[in-house]
Amino acid sequence: MRGGRNPHFQTMLPRVIRRKLGFTPTWQRLELPDGDFVDLAWSEDPQQAKHKPRLVVFHGLEGSLHSPYAHGLIEAAKARGWLGVVMHFRGCSGEPNRLNRIYHSGETEDGTWFLHWLKREFGEARTAAVGYSLGGNMLACLLAKEGNSVPLDAAVIVSAPFVLEACSAHIEKGFSRIYQHYLLNLLKGNASRKLKAYPGTLPIDLLQLKRVRRLREFDDLITARIHGFTDAIDYYRQCSAMPLLNKIACPTLIIHAKDDPFMDHHVIPDSATLPACVEYQLTEHGGHVGFVGGTLLRPQMWLEKRIPDWLTTWLED
Repeated sequence: MRGGRNPHFQTMLPRVIRRKLGFTPTWQRLELPDGDFVDLAWSEDPQQAKHKPRLVVFHGLEGSLHSPYAHGLIEAAKARGWLGVVMHFRGCSGEPNRLNRIYHSGETEDGTWFLHWLKREFGEARTAAVGYSLGGNMLACLLAKEGNSVPLDAAVIVSAPFVLEACSAHIEKGFSRIYQHYLLNLLKGNASRKLKAYPGTLPIDLLQLKRVRRLREFDDLITARIHGFTDAIDYYRQCSAMPLLNKIACPTLIIHAKDDPFMDHHVIPDSATLPACVEYQLTEHGGHVGFVGGTLLRPQMWLEKRIPDWLTTWLED
């Protein structure tokens, strides 16, 4: 795209051209064993599509079905005759979750439970998962921890912050601070709704929340404390997927852009350390979960073709 190589343009443009859903989702609330819940958004009634190949999407920080990358890929999967579903992390579907916990980059338990539930509930069918940004780091951790027992035929990871500490430092610099401000406002808004609905479920009150100015501060005061980490740095170091990538046993495609404004070279893995089942693609341009091609009049969402094309090998005969 002429003039479209700017990383910030790439990052922001999808939110302009992918504002509306192109299909009517089927919503389902899934009750979890601990008394909490996650909400699922299906591309169609799953009871009527049990036989179809399945595509699971794990969204990014404070994302949802309404994130352009999420509903865009679900629509692309639907067009190929696959059953798509977005598993919303706790509290990300518009309603606060009930318990004194939320979600984070290394929290794989809900994703693992959901994937096994999917297989139990709907039977055997070829299944792939795609994780974006935070959801991509989470998916990489999940794949590494589950090894050969993961109930997936393939996976794709896009724009994942594999080294969380370095990414946290990067987003506090230069123009990237705009993204920190945007994401922090989303986090604080969600936390505020949770505190009003379920007082006492977070370790700070509304006044303290209002004073938070950095993502690392939010992770220090909330994410780390409610999930058993010493502080934000301890959380970042324990939940970064980079050291685990060599344990992935599922066919996996990892996509990064060199100009991603959310991160820097620290997230680029050494290809020599990756297992044979992992394919790594590093593009010159693309921003953060952008990768827009074509022209301004006819933009093309490259990920919505690249990901299904790559997954076809494992999802179709």
